Amino acid sequence: MATGSRRLLVFPVVRALFPGSFDPVTQGHQDVLRRAALLFDEVVVCVMFNANKTGRLPITERLDRLRAAAADLNNVTVDSHTGGLLVDYCRGAGIGVVVRGVRGGADLDHEMPMARMNHELSGIETLFIAADPDLAHISSTLVTAVGQRDQVPER
Repeated sequence: MATGSRRLLVFPVVRALFPGSFDPVTQGHQDVLRRAALLFDEVVVCVMFNANKTGRLPITERLDRLRAAAADLNNVTVDSHTGGLLVDYCRGAGIGVVVRGVRGGADLDHEMPMARMNHELSGIETLFIAADPDLAHISSTLVTAVGQRDQVPER
């Protein structure tokens, strides 16, 4: 758009969604969130329902932990969506990009069909952020298993 002899460029605000079960929040999640916050104007980190996982922590606790992890990131908000599709949440929130962290080939193999389906359903793009090599071995399942082992009373 031109104003006299000057040209005014207007860039839309780019909002991204970082979805997951975050059960519990790991250092790997925090790393991906921080890196996504550098790339986008706004990032919504959102606890989503995953029918393939049994929730261990209540959603309220996961949200509290995510808020603590994002406390110093002024362009990050925390939310939850436990009913409906990810694309429905994105449409309602005006989000066009989904951020996913990947630790390796197995994660990518799991994520690609979902990324393609999200794009087919709504045009949403998925940005994959490679895990920090120092954190790539960490998963929520592993963190939970170690935590449970530490809680077993000694005989």
